Amino acid sequence: MKTYTLNVAGLTRELPIIKLSYDLSIASFVILGDTEIVRKTAPIIAKKLPEVDFIVTAEAKGIPLAYEISRVLNLNEYVVARKSVKAYMEEPIEVEVNSITTTNSQKLYLNNQDAKKIKGKRVALVDDVISTGQSLKALERLVEKAGGKVLAKAAILAEGDAKDRKDIIFLEALPTF
Repeated sequence: MKTYTLNVAGLTRELPIIKLSYDLSIASFVILGDTEIVRKTAPIIAKKLPEVDFIVTAEAKGIPLAYEISRVLNLNEYVVARKSVKAYMEEPIEVEVNSITTTNSQKLYLNNQDAKKIKGKRVALVDDVISTGQSLKALERLVEKAGGKVLAKAAILAEGDAKDRKDIIFLEALPTF
């Protein structure tokens, strides 16, 4: 199996290269379960963020990073946009998203209680990897729909052309193949 060597925050990871389509392969970066990479990257990202009231992420891979950045910033909570409506959600708000790593169109949902928390608040959007930016754009629309103000968008890695964006904070570039 082909791999890509990633160096970030003083750590090295060998990422398997996965074919997504005929002409696109990516280095698969999964932070779920990798407490070391989350623990090392979160403080670096936190230092680059403006002052915010909430960290918001999309379910699922951004959750450990959102937690750790919130902890580093001494925020009491963070918000997770869910990929399906849960029984506890009353009057959730929703937006549609098309991501590079999912085959079909998906939706992101925000519980009305979470929407109330971020209304009028300064928000940083956090994810593990920013690629096409579609998930991030959907998350931004969701926060704005809830009345929050997105001040920053951050990730550990910017994949492909995302490395050229000026509106995101990231630690390392990740090529596509």
